[in-house]
Amino acid sequence: MRTKVVAVSPDTPYEEAARLMYRHKFSGLPVVDPEGKLAGIISEKDLFRAIYPDYGEFMSGSDAYHDSETDEDRIREVRKRPVSDFMTKKVITVGPDTPVLAAEGLMLARHIHRLPVLENGKLIGIASRDDIYRAVLKQKLGLGNDWFRRITRRNSSPPA
Repeated sequence: MRTKVVAVSPDTPYEEAARLMYRHKFSGLPVVDPEGKLAGIISEKDLFRAIYPDYGEFMSGSDAYHDSETDEDRIREVRKRPVSDFMTKKVITVGPDTPVLAAEGLMLARHIHRLPVLENGKLIGIASRDDIYRAVLKQKLGLGNDWFRRITRRNSSPPA
């Protein structure tokens, strides 16, 4: 679990969220209200759906899809709108005591890449598939019992 989380507020403009995701190489960001409570998640998929309503066709590599002036108009229109217009509001979360393998199972079963970690309704961290994968491999390779503490400490520093 990463405890230093880059998050945005519901009124953060689409363009700013996209820039943060690009700069930090994140595929999604938690959206939190002023009290630190989780309001949603904004993902790459949410961002693409906003500018490409035929997202399924776009992602399938359809030869029929092409970039058009309407897409450019749509991009101009959405870039200043708040992420609350596009974010996923029904977010699957875990608590700080959720077993690592239970969190991984939840991610696999629900086809999600990150799980916000909440305590008393407030965001205290985020667990990514990569975090869990590395932690499980470390544990299974016998790298000691403090594997979760080590990976948490390693991932606690803010992104560069």
